[in-house]
Amino acid sequence: MRSILSSDVKMVDKVVRYIVNHRGKGLRPILTLLSARLFGVPSQRTIKAAVIAELLHTATLVHDDVVDDAQMRRGFLSINAIWKNKVSVLVGDYLLAKSLTETLDLRDFEVLDILSVTARRMSRGELLQIAKVRKLDITEEVYLDMIGDKTGALLAACCELAAVTSGQNGEVRENLKQFGEKIGLAFQIRDDILDFEGRRSVIGKPIMGDVKEKKLTLPLIHAIRSAKWQESRKIIKKIRRGLKRSEKQDVLDFIHQHKGIEYASEAALNLKDEALTCLDGFPESPERKLLVDFTNFAVTRVK
Repeated sequence: MRSILSSDVKMVDKVVRYIVNHRGKGLRPILTLLSARLFGVPSQRTIKAAVIAELLHTATLVHDDVVDDAQMRRGFLSINAIWKNKVSVLVGDYLLAKSLTETLDLRDFEVLDILSVTARRMSRGELLQIAKVRKLDITEEVYLDMIGDKTGALLAACCELAAVTSGQNGEVRENLKQFGEKIGLAFQIRDDILDFEGRRSVIGKPIMGDVKEKKLTLPLIHAIRSAKWQESRKIIKKIRRGLKRSEKQDVLDFIHQHKGIEYASEAALNLKDEALTCLDGFPESPERKLLVDFTNFAVTRVK
């Protein structure tokens, strides 16, 4: 990815080098290539699609950190913490532009269509989250809709791109797309669980960061729905006002008392099972087994 992102502008090249040196697990390109292996050796077109997916993902992370005023990413300082918001926004735009030019190089309208729809969905999910942060009135239905756009859309695209660039269409393409969508939902729910029960040294970001940013996720949504109205109202009031350090434990106790973590964990496991059902049409093989392992990882990971 470094060679694709190289620039003759020294500052851009410096930021890009920082991004590449502190990149994540690369789950999206891995999922793209694993899905393509169901049909044989991944083609160069599939490899390029995997890179494009990672470019799009990285661009959204850079922009998200600006929106959230996040200071840490994967245990390291975020781009905006080092180079401030102006540079971060422009570097995010640069990454998006690179993903577009790489897509156009494929000269494939279907690939362009998939990625355009994905970018639109991801933007919608982020805007929906911002709207709900202001009101703190999010329901489980809206939450699932939001994370479907924010996270599910890109993982669905990874799997669909694997099918399209491998010459597959119809039911095979749709099944892989749905597989990715379900994994994305399960992955995000697990991420939201880790925000309450993970360790900062492991997950690389502050615990309860979502609540601090007034984002209601499934464990808390379920707890609020399950508790008596007076009790829920007290918690919502604290979150709306801005949690004090001493009040974080109150929120954790509230979630545990109303089994928010257990409910969210079960939801993630159900989505995992739905994802695996999408693979039923593929014969048993080492490649299919790798996708099953990937799915299990999505709901059991600790960071």
